[in-house]
Amino acid sequence: MPEPGTITLERVKENPHVKAFIQKGDENLEAMGFTEHSFRHTKLVADQARQILLDLGYGEREAELAAMAGYLHDIGNVVGRHNHEHIGAVMVFKIFADMGMPPEEIAVVISAIGNHDEREGHPVNPASAAVILADKSDVHRTRVRNKDFSTFDIHDRVNYAVVDSRLSVNTEKKVITLTLKIDKSISTVMEYFEIFLTRMVLCRRAADFLGFTFSLVINDSRLL
Repeated sequence: MPEPGTITLERVKENPHVKAFIQKGDENLEAMGFTEHSFRHTKLVADQARQILLDLGYGEREAELAAMAGYLHDIGNVVGRHNHEHIGAVMVFKIFADMGMPPEEIAVVISAIGNHDEREGHPVNPASAAVILADKSDVHRTRVRNKDFSTFDIHDRVNYAVVDSRLSVNTEKKVITLTLKIDKSISTVMEYFEIFLTRMVLCRRAADFLGFTFSLVINDSRLL
């Protein structure tokens, strides 16, 4: 059990600023035509990031910090999509400082948030690597908000084509695997790589940082 006063994910979830910023950020992205980034996504990334580090033998506190970073990684969308990772890191610094989190723990969380985007991100600590893997594995048709199939762009098609997505950790073989099932009548595997190649490269770097190999399996075929 955490000591009294320790900042935990459950306390973070109840913070009114966190609630408002994540909800409004998702609304902003919907207005701009982006896929879903709701509390479902934040919870999934938090849970997966925590589990990755626990599976790899990291301590409970380090896994908790990864979970907090995963839950808050997209909070910067409340300001704008461009540079949302850096904006979010600054926002979380203020939130956590006000909550009384130790500076060294704040540093871990904001480093993970600031490095999760594929354009400039890089795994810099175990929490950041776990958040990258958890975030980039959340591709699925339920994230598509556009209901008019005739107007789908390539991002809508690729996400909608993924009918199953699973991230697994094999500690014996030291492999982290993203397994996807894609309906090729909706989108080709090549289209997946067209928009997600940089994300998969970042996942490979994240797995490497953790001492593992990253593997991508699509429709039972190992591609990476």
